[in-house]
Amino acid sequence: MKKICFSIVTILLSGSLEAQISNVIPSSVSIANSSVADSRNWSAFSNPSTIGYLEKPEIGIQFENRYVISELSTKSVQFGLPTKLLNAGLSFSHFGYSLYHEMMIGVGFARNFSDKFAMGVQFNYYTAFFNASNSYRGELLPQIGLSVKISPKFNLGFNTFNPFQTNIQTEFVTKKLPSVFSLGTEYFFSPELVWRTQLDKEVSSNYRFASGFEYQMLQNVNVKLGVYGSDYLVSCLGLGFKFGSFLIDLNCESHPLLGLNTRVSVKYRF
Repeated sequence: MKKICFSIVTILLSGSLEAQISNVIPSSVSIANSSVADSRNWSAFSNPSTIGYLEKPEIGIQFENRYVISELSTKSVQFGLPTKLLNAGLSFSHFGYSLYHEMMIGVGFARNFSDKFAMGVQFNYYTAFFNASNSYRGELLPQIGLSVKISPKFNLGFNTFNPFQTNIQTEFVTKKLPSVFSLGTEYFFSPELVWRTQLDKEVSSNYRFASGFEYQMLQNVNVKLGVYGSDYLVSCLGLGFKFGSFLIDLNCESHPLLGLNTRVSVKYRF
């Protein structure tokens, strides 16, 4: 138990410095978490403007296991609904275990303006359980996103999470919540091959960069390859499958120090 607790504390500390985002925010469908400019997939808490590109209602669930430790798992669910005026999205994520866990629920709205650009805003309520006081503390965090189609082959995306640097104050400690600004690109070499890049900056941490390729090898099979880094360079590999209205994505990352991070996502598009 002591070994597990030590590992959890170590990974939580290193994760907050390297990942640039809170562990409760699930990784995206896009390989290497390069999702800010992804115009094909909406991922929970990534960029609310991409909700505007939804053409049909969809629901998705996701499970992410960090470094083969069950206490570091993130579970999430999302639902998107397109309408004539605005598209809406509802997301929920849970990270941690009984002694320490974080939860976040988000309600987002976005609109696609003539397929030239999309704008979105999301209101996230973040809450964490503090074992020392045996209580929950939470804050409301805004998220703003923009996606611009520069040309039929090139897209630009921007997202900011917690731009006002809101933190949680308790009787014993101040929990610092990340304030992240992200900029990314998406380039289509062909309808089957897309290249995405992303640059993240948490206001009090180093830059994080990410790059990934996605290739539709067969009609219903995608192969994904990418890399991201801040203090360490992390290689990423993924596969995507389509079975009718179901979309299944399997992504994995190999951290040189902490080990394997795996993720599975299942979506249903009505």
